Amino acid sequence: MGTLSLHDVAWEGIQKIKDGMGTSSDIGPAKGMDFVTRRTGLVKGGAAINNIKTWEVLMKRKVCLYARVSTDQQSTGLEAQVRALKEYCGLNKITEYELFTDEGVSGTKSSRPALDRMMNAVKNNEVECIVVYSFSRFARSTTHMLHGMEVMKAHNTNFCSLTERVDTNSPIGKAMFVIISAIAQLERDLIAERVRNGLANARAKGKLIGRKKMRDSDLIRKLLKSGLTYRAIGIIAKCSHGSVHQEKLAMKRDEEAARLAKIASGSEETESVSPQFPAAS
Repeated sequence: MGTLSLHDVAWEGIQKIKDGMGTSSDIGPAKGMDFVTRRTGLVKGGAAINNIKTWEVLMKRKVCLYARVSTDQQSTGLEAQVRALKEYCGLNKITEYELFTDEGVSGTKSSRPALDRMMNAVKNNEVECIVVYSFSRFARSTTHMLHGMEVMKAHNTNFCSLTERVDTNSPIGKAMFVIISAIAQLERDLIAERVRNGLANARAKGKLIGRKKMRDSDLIRKLLKSGLTYRAIGIIAKCSHGSVHQEKLAMKRDEEAARLAKIASGSEETESVSPQFPAAS
């Protein structure tokens, strides 16, 4: 028999304990408590959980719903995720659940406020199942996904994704969990590579990347050459210290490029006027 969920067997274990297999303070393998631990596959701190009070707490384990969007402007996307998760609970007659949402947090970050609270609940054996709209909402990294799965497995917590229709309560579900998470990371890496290539191509064509420069570059450079401080230049040019510093770096780059171009042109002229000696007879 495979490992069962707590809700499938915990109540049966409690009844066996109450029927005389031990007391709440003295229940050990010799008195049959290992039956419950073997069937649930749950251990805590390397030892079987063998206290009736603990089992009664585990019977109250909840379902956690998790939703995430990367930016604050995606509020409608967050609402759509939450609606789908609540509809899932309604269809499956799940009434005891807790909703966790992270808004404006990238999936590449392994630490997020709501996610951290939910995973702490998992580690405290308070969660029966985690339900997400898609794998990418939980993690964009295969490493993060696998680490989260290991934590869930250690605490008998199932994972369900609505979009991919995967439930880790089965061996096939666990395998699909790993495969799809790897594909999600590959997709993210490909998108990032395409963005980098597009930016490099735009720069090569002389296009401005980023917001339009508002500072008066000519004025700032003249003031820098006159030896004024950043503070004085900022007041005169009506810009921040950071803008003055960025202009100074840009000026140095332009001066270096001009120096190298001058050296290159000088060497070309030297080659063009080099004397031509007659060939030996």
